[in-house]
Amino acid sequence: MSEPITVGLVDDQALFRAGIRMLVSSQSDLAFVGEAADGAEGIAMAREHRPDVILMDIRMPVMDGIESTATILADAEARGGRPPRVIVLTTFDLDEAATRAIRAGASGFVLKDAEPEFLLAAIRTVHAGTSVIAASATRELFEHFAERPSSLSEPQEFAMLTGRERDIFTLAAKGLSNAEIARQEFLSEATVKTHISRILAKLSLRDRVQLVVFAFENGLAD
Repeated sequence: MSEPITVGLVDDQALFRAGIRMLVSSQSDLAFVGEAADGAEGIAMAREHRPDVILMDIRMPVMDGIESTATILADAEARGGRPPRVIVLTTFDLDEAATRAIRAGASGFVLKDAEPEFLLAAIRTVHAGTSVIAASATRELFEHFAERPSSLSEPQEFAMLTGRERDIFTLAAKGLSNAEIARQEFLSEATVKTHISRILAKLSLRDRVQLVVFAFENGLAD
């Protein structure tokens, strides 16, 4: 049996933390390993427990979730090994702060009033690193709140992609799922998954959220 996915939570509402702790602990493949009431405590929790996935509130006292996310990921990079996946928790469907958190390295966002099963699926999905949480919503966030770059030169690493990989990159940047890309490109989902993995590796990106960000910030998104 594989090791459970370890989960940490950073949120300033005690009742919300208790609910999430009970939800996560009820799952045989998940293990709740730590919680914190603000971003600064969240950094300490991440250093001590090193969870695979961190659920991160944005608006908190002492230190917000954006700064906490950036510090946690920088710490992980400094010590080597796999950084945690951070899922931002927000009360707003379109939230400028969520955009900044994704730029800081979060792997996506989930609304606080999402169905419990959706949150659990989100945890498993970002841990697997195979798809993005609300890809279309992530793109929509950037279209609303991020300043669209002026004409830019093509990033040097983008030249490493094959023609097929560039086509799939463009579709993934639009928020299409593997199944949708497979149908449009007449490929199997397994083949699309392989192409996405190669694209992420060549561009040194963690996941498909970062692919969307990369495309937008380099003027590669339509």
